[in-house]
Amino acid sequence: MNQIKRLFGWHAVEAAIKHTPQKIVTVWLDAKRRDKRIEKLRLLLNNLQIDIQSTNRGQLDSLSQRANHQGVIIDVELPSEQNEEQLKDVVKQSTEILLFLILDQVQDPHNLGACFRTADATGAHGIIITKDRSASVSPTVYKVASGAVETVPLFKVTNLTRTMEWLKKNGIWLMGTDSDAEKTVYECDFTPPVGIVVGAEGKGLRRLTKEHCDLLIKLPMYGQIESLNLSVATGVVLYEAVRQRSFVKS
Repeated sequence: MNQIKRLFGWHAVEAAIKHTPQKIVTVWLDAKRRDKRIEKLRLLLNNLQIDIQSTNRGQLDSLSQRANHQGVIIDVELPSEQNEEQLKDVVKQSTEILLFLILDQVQDPHNLGACFRTADATGAHGIIITKDRSASVSPTVYKVASGAVETVPLFKVTNLTRTMEWLKKNGIWLMGTDSDAEKTVYECDFTPPVGIVVGAEGKGLRRLTKEHCDLLIKLPMYGQIESLNLSVATGVVLYEAVRQRSFVKS
């Protein structure tokens, strides 16, 4: 099931045109702008036969709730965010070796967008986030994800530890990333169904989240830097899972 999502700003519009122009429903443009950039956009939208609504800045301010729209707003059709029951259906019905990314109150939209992109590239079956204190799909997330918002299911859950317990009872092995872990990512087995649990920027995993993981893992750090950016570290772990699973398939 899809939903109409309102996005705004040049980067979001350009990302939508590049990756999923067929999903764009309507575009609102500032009628007073006649510069080369917006005229080029008008021509492109006309060629794609996308509905254009020329309007005034006050209407654009209202549509975007006074966000920085830069004179352009779009309504785009995106997959609906899914809930805990839909996550359970996926787990119960899937015949594949599942791979989930679980984000514990990650709030930076750039990191969420990057995680979407890496989850798509590594074939993850979905991203699980908390309903509260988590970034959600926004113009920034949409831009950074480069189309992956379309392809990677996003599951929002009310109680993360409860969801984690259910996943464990249903055969999903949960590995939490923690800089104080004893084992590195290269000493762990990612070939069973796995949920990789990643904590918030600067804070890491919350105590209860950490306690509900089956195993804590870390990346080996040989230089002076203590940690990597959240989305970079997530990419390393996801690709280690891909590497190990490729040997199982071959």
